[in-house]
Amino acid sequence: MNLPILYRDEHYVAIDKPSGLLVHKTELARAEAYALQLLRRQLRRRVYPVHRLDRPTSGVLLFGLSAAAAREACGLFETHVVSKRYLAVVRGYAPDSGHIDYPLCEEDDGRPAQEARTDYRCLARAELPIAIGRYATSRYSLVEVMPLTGRKHQIRKHFHHIFHPLIGDTTYGEGRHNRLFRQEFEASRLLLIAHELAFVQPFSGEAVRIRAGLDEEWRRVLAGLGWEGAQTQLAGDQSAASRG
Repeated sequence: MNLPILYRDEHYVAIDKPSGLLVHKTELARAEAYALQLLRRQLRRRVYPVHRLDRPTSGVLLFGLSAAAAREACGLFETHVVSKRYLAVVRGYAPDSGHIDYPLCEEDDGRPAQEARTDYRCLARAELPIAIGRYATSRYSLVEVMPLTGRKHQIRKHFHHIFHPLIGDTTYGEGRHNRLFRQEFEASRLLLIAHELAFVQPFSGEAVRIRAGLDEEWRRVLAGLGWEGAQTQLAGDQSAASRG
């Protein structure tokens, strides 16, 4: 399995991680392939993870080509100077824009909750003539999400907190709406993609912007909900990387 390369320079490489692929090996899935291992084999050299994406989330995933490069990039993430933009489909009509400030616990180990902040804007809304529960129709929104911190499951937990859970989320979402998307659009994945990553390359000082395109499943959902124009708005119809 060759992973799509979105960006590469002498210090960094970014891939388009497929939904369902682990970033690291875990104790619960030791026999499965994972992004770190696959990329090392593909490039025939060691690579070093800079950040993480949840297993069901797809999109831009950055690695350092040396331990020093990874440390520099990790510092950018820790000081919140990396711009991260995600695309998600959520239940209900989301507000035009919003800011979620809701502390989160990363693990259920009794440690206190940590600061967690997320900005978002609504790009499109749709209503389907399909009854779910006590409602005669079903409403959905396409949102662009800008997490300002990097807590585990932050986007999924935050949108659950404001009563707009992500479609395809089997942990914090709603099974009835997930089933509707499987039946109507053959969409069985979490509809969350790390759409764009932007930062200043710490060695060259260049501004780097890396974008992941939308796969066939995403395109099918956008078409089914009449949101094709959102692809132009996001400039994400095709994978692209740019320096400025």
